[in-house]
Amino acid sequence: MIKFNGVNHLAMATGDMDKTIRYWRDLLGMRLVAGLGQPGYRHYFFQISDHDLIAFFEWTGVEPVTKKEHGRPVKGPFVFDHVSFGVETEDDLWALKDSLEAAGFHVSDVIDHGFIHSIYSHDPNGIPVEFSHNVPGVDIRQEPQMRDMTPSRITQEGAEPKLKAWPEVTRPTPPLARRVYPGAGSELFHGTKKPG
Repeated sequence: MIKFNGVNHLAMATGDMDKTIRYWRDLLGMRLVAGLGQPGYRHYFFQISDHDLIAFFEWTGVEPVTKKEHGRPVKGPFVFDHVSFGVETEDDLWALKDSLEAAGFHVSDVIDHGFIHSIYSHDPNGIPVEFSHNVPGVDIRQEPQMRDMTPSRITQEGAEPKLKAWPEVTRPTPPLARRVYPGAGSELFHGTKKPG
């Protein structure tokens, strides 16, 4: 089975990369570790942890979304509710709350969800952001807990992946047929074209 090592990156969009850098790098303290770009296009990556990144495309005309309360139900086409970033200590959670408020961002009270304590806010693009600290002694990664009052039959199958739920691969791609094609940014890292 494939072992995942985290979220390689979440890809978001902004109309103002400089304001986005100020928030994610300078206010939250996430390192700006990669930047791809050319006139009219930028794609920047911020380091969340040793394994996780968040990235932003800067596209002309993108405007901040209308703020929506985290978890508030919606109707119609919809893709994304919010992203939550873990912090190491409860003190870190309070320090973030203080920093965000000092910078003029609205921040919720600290909310107890049983297994995490969280605060909720929005970045300059209107992206709903949560910051969470694991409650000591309650580790749902080690001891999964289903507290749904009316779980579905599939939910009741438990935490572990059911490998037989999908068809098996019968025609894996042979090593000699595997091709990796150049995409945006490859020329900036592989030296075939110098950035402008």
